[in-house]
Amino acid sequence: MRKIYLQFFTATALCISLFSCRKNMNAVEETDGQSTTVRANESVSIWMTTGDQSKLLQQQGNVTFSTNAGSASTTITVNEGSTFQGIDGFGYTLTQGSAKLINDLPAGTQSSILNELFNTSSGIGISVVRIGIGATDLSEYSYTYRDGASFSLSGPDLTYTIPILKKILAINPNIKVLATPWTAPRWMKTNGSFKAGTLKAENYESYGQYWLDYMNAMKAQGITIWGITPQNEPLNENNEPSMKLTKENQLGLINDYIGPKLRGAGFNCKIICYDHNCDNTEYPIYVANNSSYVDGSAFHLYAGNISAMTTVKNATNKNVYFTEQYTDSNGSFGGDLAWHVQNVIIGSMNNWSRTALEWNLASDPNSGPHTPGGSTVSKGALTINGSSITRNVGYYIVGHASKFVSPGAVRISSNNSGSIQTTAFRNSNGSKVLIALNNGSSNATFKVKWGNQYFTYTLPGGGVATFKWSGNAS
Repeated sequence: MRKIYLQFFTATALCISLFSCRKNMNAVEETDGQSTTVRANESVSIWMTTGDQSKLLQQQGNVTFSTNAGSASTTITVNEGSTFQGIDGFGYTLTQGSAKLINDLPAGTQSSILNELFNTSSGIGISVVRIGIGATDLSEYSYTYRDGASFSLSGPDLTYTIPILKKILAINPNIKVLATPWTAPRWMKTNGSFKAGTLKAENYESYGQYWLDYMNAMKAQGITIWGITPQNEPLNENNEPSMKLTKENQLGLINDYIGPKLRGAGFNCKIICYDHNCDNTEYPIYVANNSSYVDGSAFHLYAGNISAMTTVKNATNKNVYFTEQYTDSNGSFGGDLAWHVQNVIIGSMNNWSRTALEWNLASDPNSGPHTPGGSTVSKGALTINGSSITRNVGYYIVGHASKFVSPGAVRISSNNSGSIQTTAFRNSNGSKVLIALNNGSSNATFKVKWGNQYFTYTLPGGGVATFKWSGNAS
C-alpha cells in the first residue's frame, strides 16, 4: 500500500512540476508577432524629451507591466483589438538648401549624420523624405527644369539634392520619396514669374509632359518616386516660388494630363491632391472624389484644425497624409515641442494620417538658404554651421515617432485623459508603441492599461515619452 501511495505521490508531483514549468515558460516566452503565448510582466522601454531640454530623446529606466492597477486616477487604455490606418512613415523635406548644407560637411561628419538620421537600426529611422520638383522657397534661388529650351535636371538639384538622396537610399533603400513642385516653368504661367500666377490654358499639355520628363529623369538616376502632389500650397501665392491652382485646375491637370501620362508610362506612384492647410476641406474633397487617379489628400497646419483630415477621410474614403509644418526660428523649444507633438504627431495620426512630416531637414544659423521671397524663419531639424551640427526641436519631434514606429505599422486604439494625450501603434513584428504628451504645466502621473496588465508612470509638464514593448495582452 505504501509503495502504491509513493508512486501516486511521485507521479502527481511530476505532473504539477511539469505544469508549473510550462506555465512559467509561457510567462516568459518571447513572441515574434505570430505566437499566441502571453508574456506576463512585460518590460517597457521608455525614451523622453522635456521642454527644458534636460532630457533629449533620452532612454529612461524600464518599467514592467503587472496585474496591479495602482492608484493613479488617469488611465490610458491601449487596445490592440481596435485598429485604424496603416503607417507609411515619418520624416522631413530634403530641400535643396538642406542638401547643400549636408553636402558641404566633411565626409566623416556627413556619413555620421546621414546614418543617424536614416539608419533604421542605429539611427532615428526617418522613412519618408519630401523633395522639391525644382526649387522650393528654401533653395538658394528659384529655378525649374525647363527654364531653357529642353528638360534637364542639371543645376542645384543634380549638384546637391540627388547625390544626397542617393546616399540616403544607400543607407535605407526602402525610403519613400514624395515629390512636389512649388511652380511650373515661368514660360508656362500667366504672369511669366516664379511667384504666383497660374498655368496658361494652352500649356497644360506641356506641363503634363514636364511631369513625365521628370519621372523618367529620376528613374534614370536610380530614384523611384513613391508619391507626388501636383502643387505645394496651391492657394498660396505669397512664396517664391509659388503658383496658384484652383480645385478645378488641379482636377483637370490630374485627370487629363498627369494621371494618363504617368500611368501610361508605367509609373504607379501615389498621386496625392491638395497639399495645403486644414482650413479648407472643400478643395481636397472635390478633387479626390472626382478623380480615379487620386490616392488621397495631403495637409499642412498653418491654418485650420487637424480634425479636417478626418473630415476629408470620411467624405472621400481615401487616404490622408500630413506633409509639412515648420518650426519657427523665433520659437521656444518647449512650446514647439508640445504643439508639434500634439498636432503633427499625435493629432495627425489620430486623424487617419499615414505620414507625419516636418518641414525642413537642415538650415544654417540664419534659417537659410532661401530664395529672395522665401521663408526667413524656417528652422531646420538640424542647424549646420560649417562642420558643426546642432539638433533642434524638429529632430526630437519626429524622432519620437520615426525611431520606434516602422513603415507597415498600424495605428491601434489609445485614449486621451486629463493632460495626457496619446497615439499608439503595433509594428509588423508585434511590438507596441505608445507616444504620450503631458500637455499640462506640472507633473502628471498616469497608468497605462493593456489587456489586464498595467504600469504607472509620471511625465513632466510639457514632456514627451515614447513607450515600447512586445508580447500579447493577457
